[in-house]
Amino acid sequence: MIHPLSDVKTKHIGEGTTIWQFVVILEEAQIGANVNINCNVFIENDVVVGNNVTIKSGVQLWDGVRIADDVFIGPNVTFTNDLVPKSKIRPASFVKTNLLKGCSIGANATLIAGITIGEFALIGAGSVVTKDVPPYTVWYGNPARHNGYVTLEGKILGLDLMDKETNEKYNYINGSLYKSN
Repeated sequence: MIHPLSDVKTKHIGEGTTIWQFVVILEEAQIGANVNINCNVFIENDVVVGNNVTIKSGVQLWDGVRIADDVFIGPNVTFTNDLVPKSKIRPASFVKTNLLKGCSIGANATLIAGITIGEFALIGAGSVVTKDVPPYTVWYGNPARHNGYVTLEGKILGLDLMDKETNEKYNYINGSLYKSN
């Protein structure tokens, strides 16, 4: 479904995607299946959005942004794509920013160009992310810092890898999170 009050130039849109009013998507953008793009979103040409992604209101996806499947982008998340921006001077290419499978970005977070947010990582609302974020980790603050871990089920663990509700211990090995035996 494409709302009649949106301006969608791309033909690269997967089945089951919903695009709400006042959205602008440029011609070369690639949008996956079952994506929900809320109102007041702008998507440039060199952008790839995977399947089952949610993009909340007020987000702009600039050239170079790559979003994998199952990603959540909260309202008013800000992306950058030029580390030294100048008026009327366009770089030869834009820095790539990668959001990997299942990560979640909280409202009003700012992501500096060229970083990678790891699989299933969680970025807290209002955070300023200036460096790569490993998978299954929780980051927040300005600048964002590693403050814990997150399970596939969405349970937040402390830096000690303990579930405070169940007293279960987890292990973090090679970028993956496992329950201890």
